[in-house]
Amino acid sequence: MKQAIQSLLFVGMIGVTASAEAQQWEPLPAQPPIPADNPQTEQKVELGKVLFFDPRLSEHGTLSCNSCHNVMGSGDDNRPNSIGMHDARGGRSAPTVWNAAFQSAQFWDGRADSLEAQAKGPITNPIEMGMGSAEVVMERLKSIPGYLPLFKAAFPGSPDPINMDNLAKAIASYERTLITPDTPYDRYVKGDKSAFTEQQARGMQTFAELGCTACHSGPNFSGPSLQAGQGFFMKFPTFAGSKYDDQYDLLLDTGRHAVTKQESDRHLWRVPTLRNIALTAPYLHNGKVETLEEAVVVMAKTQLNKDVTPAQVKDVVAFLTSLGGSFPAQTMPRLPLTVGVSIVPAVDPHLKTTPLSH
Repeated sequence: MKQAIQSLLFVGMIGVTASAEAQQWEPLPAQPPIPADNPQTEQKVELGKVLFFDPRLSEHGTLSCNSCHNVMGSGDDNRPNSIGMHDARGGRSAPTVWNAAFQSAQFWDGRADSLEAQAKGPITNPIEMGMGSAEVVMERLKSIPGYLPLFKAAFPGSPDPINMDNLAKAIASYERTLITPDTPYDRYVKGDKSAFTEQQARGMQTFAELGCTACHSGPNFSGPSLQAGQGFFMKFPTFAGSKYDDQYDLLLDTGRHAVTKQESDRHLWRVPTLRNIALTAPYLHNGKVETLEEAVVVMAKTQLNKDVTPAQVKDVVAFLTSLGGSFPAQTMPRLPLTVGVSIVPAVDPHLKTTPLSH
């Protein structure tokens, strides 16, 4: 309830406009928050990266974390809905993993209070990676000989290091390396005025004057920095009744309410980051909006009750492109192998298969 009240107070600020000069523009820190119970180590990051890319964490050995959150690209899958096990489709678009470490709550509805909590969810979710239980996951990992030395190195002193908590800590540690602090925007607010085009600078002004910073503030453009688990939520749509409610099915999913069952949380959503937003189409929680230009129009109307001009849209989009960073180089990890045996069960024999000629 406290989070909902806090969110609604911020919603009341939406009508307030501010100039770009008055807005506090913050560069992204060089390092995200690190929880005291999961300090970063090279060995833990290495293990987390291997786990992030290993499709054997899924029922049929076909999907990894990277399948929906492609770090070789924009950190998502650029689909309205991700494809899960048994060709299932989730109801929401996969958010980017880039800069997720700066979010104080994870998932669109904020149901996970940390990256560690988030890492556990998809693996055992029947419409995502489909593993039956945490016990099944651990049994499979323990059957891969190469994982034990990796877990021992990452969690020294643990008598039984291969467990679900350590798996989540390792994946979260790797994800905390996935940040993009060196953007034109960051260079601009640090004093390098040549980092922006004239249109981007104008778009920055327009972004503030329209009131977009009431939600998308802070260095991550996802709201103020809060303690872990205290998500920053906004009602969406704030101004219901526009043509976009039906056009993009904005009212079908009740957001955080689906988790808490509290009426005050109906249509509340965790504010997503705008960093690299130009690369993460389609947009909104349901992936219904195909272009960034249309997303700007929809958000202006539903959140600010404003009809923006084509010129304003172009300027804001130009500014948003400045939030795209230089991605740190990623290399595919070598996965621990099994010799002479497959640990992935046979695919459901009732599924229709078609022989292929090679």
